[in-house]
Amino acid sequence: MWVEALDGGNTRAKVPFHDRLLTLAFPFTSRPVELLKVEQRFFSLSWGKNGLALIQDYQRDRRWIRTFLIDVDQSRQSPRLIWERSVNDRYHDPGAPLMRQIGNGKMEMWQFGSSIFLSGTGATPKGDVPFLDRFDLQSLHSERLFESVPGSYEEVIALASADGSQFLTRHESQTEPPNYFLRARRQTEKRALTNFPDPAPQLRGITRQLVTYKRADGVPLSFMLYLPTDYKAKGPLPTLLWAYPWEYSDAETAGQVSGSPYRFARFSGASHLFLLTQGYAILDNVAMPVIGAPDTVNNTFTEQIVADAKAAIEKAVAMGVTDPSRVAVAGHSYGAFMAADLLAHCDLFRAGIAESGAYNRTLTPFGFQTERRSLWQAPDMYLKIFPFMYADKIKYPLRLIHGMADDNPGTFPLQSERMYEAIKGNGGIVRYVQLPYEAHLYVARESVEETLFEMIDRLDRWVKTSTTNAESSETSAHNLH
Repeated sequence: MWVEALDGGNTRAKVPFHDRLLTLAFPFTSRPVELLKVEQRFFSLSWGKNGLALIQDYQRDRRWIRTFLIDVDQSRQSPRLIWERSVNDRYHDPGAPLMRQIGNGKMEMWQFGSSIFLSGTGATPKGDVPFLDRFDLQSLHSERLFESVPGSYEEVIALASADGSQFLTRHESQTEPPNYFLRARRQTEKRALTNFPDPAPQLRGITRQLVTYKRADGVPLSFMLYLPTDYKAKGPLPTLLWAYPWEYSDAETAGQVSGSPYRFARFSGASHLFLLTQGYAILDNVAMPVIGAPDTVNNTFTEQIVADAKAAIEKAVAMGVTDPSRVAVAGHSYGAFMAADLLAHCDLFRAGIAESGAYNRTLTPFGFQTERRSLWQAPDMYLKIFPFMYADKIKYPLRLIHGMADDNPGTFPLQSERMYEAIKGNGGIVRYVQLPYEAHLYVARESVEETLFEMIDRLDRWVKTSTTNAESSETSAHNLH
């Protein structure tokens, strides 16, 4: 089975069907047979037993995804629509089918009679509540078999019985490290299968809280607030805002909460959460929605991320945890692009850290992220959105970090090299750190340690200390590669 485009590969083409699925039976000497056509762009296919399958198509303009049930053995039957929603609508996500490996090494949906099993994050306005459902493909009725209880985060990993009466879960809470358990339906007790100890008990005093608030225009937002163990004794703290922008078609889905306050705090790699050990408050996973029609959403990218950042800082200040004069911004990849853009277009931050970012959009002239317009189709937007054009406006220090073997096509190291030269040439304060042999993400011990050092060093110089002291200590260092 394979997919062929009916629109010449142009999703914008006005055609009744964009793709079709074809099949060819072994020994592949006959002509292909058309199984079905899809009105939107083909998205995914999940096989079940006896020719049953779930197929999804996707429409970019509405960010709309649909799921159909098909029966390959009944080719004359029309596909049956079972779900449809905005791809950004986490609150109405029915979950994904649990899969299992079959004899030929392929994966198929776990099926019992006419039912399949769905697991999902269970997003709610109060945070994620993982679940397991049994879904009947004939009646389209869904039965809830399990749901994580308040105060913990427990997700279903796999079934332990064919009918779903027993299943394997991974349980954790703010004070309990993740461990695996065997559960039975309708029973509160669970059998422990592992007993992994807390790998870093000295971090248990760290607190985690889901915070909700609104942007100035009424868009609901959220972030996960992390505070060090002794924050109450210190009052408002120096703060790091870590985020990644996402595009949305409407404010309703943009404001949906993601994450859970009941996850076990565990840091690894070059995580910015290590700053908690240095006395910083962290606004993590800060909602940075950019809302608008897909074709023009980036026309107001800069204005919206500034409004997002301002709302987050104001909320943290109102809670008494953040000193507004000591806030830094940081991000990775598109989050790095965001961090540099914020430094160029507002005065909310004392410093920035940008990892593996792209800052000159003329180097990605045929689109980026969800942007599909080329540089020649929307030159004003391209010039407005990228921070390279505003390097002379970046007055607070920026630390650029990049893996020199970055394999992401939009974030070649040249992006950081040119951004460094632009800021330096305009008299700004910038340090560029090159990590040899690293790709888009950093994995070597030396790279992780260097990244953490650079992060802590930058924020201690420019966020913890006074501006005067920071300037004098940075003068001899800001030209270093």
